[in-house]
This record gives sequence, structure tokens and C-alpha cells, in this order.
Amino acid sequence: MHMADALLSPATAAVMYAASATAAGVSISRLRKQNDPEKLPVMAVSAAMIFAGQMINYTIPGTGSSGHLCGGMLLSALLGPEAGFLSMIAVLTIQCLFFADGGLMALGANIWNMAFYGCFIGYYLIWRPVNTGNLFRRRTSHAGQRLCIMLASVLGCVLTLQMGAFSVTLETLLSGITELPFGAFLGLMLPIHLAIGLVEGLITSAVLLFVYETRPELLTDVSKNKEADAKMTLKGVIASLALITAVTGGGLSLLASGNPDGLEWALFGNAEEGYAANMALDEENYGLSSTVSDTAASIQESTSFLPDYAFKDSDSAMGTTVSGLAGSAIVAGVCLLIASAAGMYRKRTVN
Repeated sequence: MHMADALLSPATAAVMYAASATAAGVSISRLRKQNDPEKLPVMAVSAAMIFAGQMINYTIPGTGSSGHLCGGMLLSALLGPEAGFLSMIAVLTIQCLFFADGGLMALGANIWNMAFYGCFIGYYLIWRPVNTGNLFRRRTSHAGQRLCIMLASVLGCVLTLQMGAFSVTLETLLSGITELPFGAFLGLMLPIHLAIGLVEGLITSAVLLFVYETRPELLTDVSKNKEADAKMTLKGVIASLALITAVTGGGLSLLASGNPDGLEWALFGNAEEGYAANMALDEENYGLSSTVSDTAASIQESTSFLPDYAFKDSDSAMGTTVSGLAGSAIVAGVCLLIASAAGMYRKRTVN
């Protein structure tokens, strides 16, 4: 769902930057009150895992499209919405600057569409109510809590991806891109992201159930019971997530689907493979151009050392492997810097 600069007018992009920056400022302010230093390594490794996970596009059968994780729901379940949101900002910014994934002018919109909904709407509207409410009489039992985690993961991912897809179409409407009629574009974006959201929900629930079974106190707003006692040390869980990240980014990323993702599929179709042409835009000439977007593209070209997760002017698979490993490490480091610079997760002394 990474938007390119051509899909936004400078005015719409500026509004989305302001909205995302405001949410980030509020998140930092709230997190300064945290005093759980154990969350610091969890934040770093889970954000790195999302970066690696987003490199794997999974095929949506029968459509000619593919999808990938957004990760907001997963991060907010592990870290809380504020830390999850800041972690997603790190992921999306690194993708944009170093790998040319998503436009630089569109970064504010991408943060809002892919991070804000998953981290805040998904958490407060789905994750917390399902896991702390009375939806299931035996919610506090082991099986009941597992069911709540799975239900919240799937519902949260589906809802927030639908909201993100709607926002993309609304932002193009406000930008005045006439070749993307709102109704037709929305009619393509919502169904494909429903399918993508269902798969993401299943992946998210699998990861969160692993954490619940091994170190349940790492999950926010999840009740503890005797059957869910910690079966692994914190270092063990972090090492396991780090291993998943390395295997995913460095190896499994090579198996990613070559089909266009949901947004690209809606814009350009996949007629070459015998599927629908959809909006049938010209991939080399569509949308809007402006001095602002040209400047942003120039900056992005100078900063992206592995564009499209590959070595420049090379088809070597090693470029993908290096991108997965290097990008994950950079994201983890940036999250540590953000948390440290903002004074998050520090032990507070009591006078």
C-alpha cells in the first residue's frame, strides 16, 4: 500500500505529513512516562521483524495480485499503540529513504495509512476491547485467551487495512487525480485489501500466539493465567524473534511473489499474466508531477543505496538478501536511537 508521489498533490501530502507528525509527537510525549526498559529490545527486534516481513509478498489466488504485512496491529499488541506507531515510522522511513519503497513526498500519507490505523484504531477499537472485555465467558482461560488473540488479530488487520485502502482512494480524490474515479478505484482497493487483511491477520495471530505461549507478559492487555506462564526467558524470546527476522529478510524474501501488490494491482492491473487490467494506468506516466515531487524524487534517488531491495544495475538475488538483513538491522538501530533520545523506557528513580 506504499503510495508513490504521483498519487498525491503537494497540498494533500503536506496535510498528511502534519497529521502523522502530530500523532508522532503525542506518542513520544506519552511514552516518556514509560518505565519498562525490557520493552526497548522488544521494540527494536519487533520493528526489524516487520521490516523483514514486509519484504515477502504473498500471492492472492485468482487475482494476479499479492499482499504483504503492514504490521501495525502486531506491533501495538507487543508494544502498545504509541511505541508501535513510532516503530512503524522507523520501518516506513527506512524503506523510503534507503530502498525507494514509497515516495518521499508521500511518506506522511503512507505513515497514516499503514501505521496510524493499525496501531491506534486497531488497538483501541479491536485489540483492547476483545482481550479485556466480556466477549467470551471463559476469556481468562488459556483456550479463551488464545481465541481472543486470534479474533482480535484477524478483525483488527481486516478493519485497519480497509481503512488504509479507503484513505488511499480519498487522498487521490482530494489530490484531483481524475484518471482515478473514486468509486471505481475504491471498488478495486477494498476487496483486494480484504483478502490481504485476512492473510495478515492469520500471520499476526500466529506470531502473537507464539509470544503468548512463551512470554505472555509481553502482550499488552492480555490476561495472565497459570497455563500461560512464561516458558522462555526474555532473551530467548528476543533471540527467537531475531532469528525469524534474519531468516525472513535474508532467505524467505527471495520467495516473494512477483505479482503487483494491492495498490499497484488496482492502478495497473496484471494483464500480462492474463488477469484484469483494472485502472490500466501507464506505469511510466500517471498521476501528478510537481516541483515538490521532483525535488523529493531527487533526494530519494541520492539516499537509496539499495533501490527496490536490490543492488543497482544488478539482478543478483544477493541484493535482496543484503537488503533484508541490512534493512532489519538499520530499523532496529533507529528504534533504539528514537527510544533513547526521547527518554522512553528509562527506569525512573523514586525520591
